[in-house]
Amino acid sequence: MPSTVRGRCLCGGVQYEVTGNPLRFYHCHCGRCRKSSGTGHTSNLMMAPHTGITWMQGESLLKRYKVPEAERFFNCFCGECGSPMPRVIPELQAVLIPAGTLDSPSPLPAQARIFWDSRAEWSCSDDLPVYPEYPPAQ
Repeated sequence: MPSTVRGRCLCGGVQYEVTGNPLRFYHCHCGRCRKSSGTGHTSNLMMAPHTGITWMQGESLLKRYKVPEAERFFNCFCGECGSPMPRVIPELQAVLIPAGTLDSPSPLPAQARIFWDSRAEWSCSDDLPVYPEYPPAQ
């Protein structure tokens, strides 16, 4: 069933809307995703078709970096604040949306962790304490 999601970058300069069919929502632990995000994994929502994206503002701020040896992997980001932005992938007929940029709820819950064997040893440990905000002063 088609859904519409909206999102933006950290500085608000780039804003988008994607309408289409939600296909999957994965947490990816591959090395490329870790390097492009600076975190232990990326969380990406994939929607089809790839033509379902509308840049509401700031399309001219978008920058792109293609990993030379990669078949499809590239990074799209705001040139002002560096936030990752949706990537149109015509070969998959889909849009890959960094879930952290969504302003609306995801139409799918996270479904899987992929490239788990590539994860950083410090990533996604279940034995860490959890705090609603900052931990208490020590």
